[in-house]
Amino acid sequence: MFTLNCRGKLLVIDQPIVMGIINATPDSFYRDSRKMAVEEAVAQAAKMLSEGAAILDIGGQSTRPGAAACSAEQELERVLPMIEGILDRFPDTLLSIDTYHSKVAAATAERGVSIVNDISGGDFDPGMLETVASLRMPFVCMHVKGNATTMHKVPDYTDVVTEVLDHFIHKTEACRQAGINDIIIDPGFGFSKQAAHNFSLLRRLEVFSILGKPILAGLSRKSTIYKTLGITPEASLNGTTVLNTAALLKGASILRVHDVKEALEAVKLIAHLKG
Repeated sequence: MFTLNCRGKLLVIDQPIVMGIINATPDSFYRDSRKMAVEEAVAQAAKMLSEGAAILDIGGQSTRPGAAACSAEQELERVLPMIEGILDRFPDTLLSIDTYHSKVAAATAERGVSIVNDISGGDFDPGMLETVASLRMPFVCMHVKGNATTMHKVPDYTDVVTEVLDHFIHKTEACRQAGINDIIIDPGFGFSKQAAHNFSLLRRLEVFSILGKPILAGLSRKSTIYKTLGITPEASLNGTTVLNTAALLKGASILRVHDVKEALEAVKLIAHLKG
């Protein structure tokens, strides 16, 4: 069991939970997740919450290969209206902000966001760890190599699992020294990794439990699924459920998904399977 102090709201993870994805972007790889209008985002939030999402993850910048980077100011223009709209309708909702800009983390925290989800684990913005610590927010620390421009160039790994684990041993200590109390580990499926690396990480996901932190699996509709199967992101729901199920069996505590209902069904069935 894990507990996260989300700026005064206690989130108890005594069984796996689901984080729903809402993208305030025009260019995310999965078109159905793109919600540029506030009304669309609020409607999507209502659907996800009714299906059982514990957290909604709001992102204002696409991180797919080839996507153009945008500034913190552009991100805020996209996400702040959605955050305000969702929290006005559903004030008790736990929101996370998907950003690697400390300025975005701070500004969205002022509007009610409770968690920071940083694909760089604090590496792209030297002020991120200090900012998250000062805000007393849980921090989703993801593994990636390179920078915002080069992170999708796949480096050579001798043993991807060992290298990612070593990365987190050092990174969680850096977070602790910065003053971050609640850390969530995300192996970074699809970032700086080919499909073979992703399958290796999933096959040995339980290794990361030695860190004593919740493990987040972000596999939803990614290229490891649709390229392996020779289909499109839009046709990848079944494949996503298969890999989410594998992640649950290997110790994932949080599933980050586009499709909440199906992910919760996997959580419930695996709970019964485990007795």
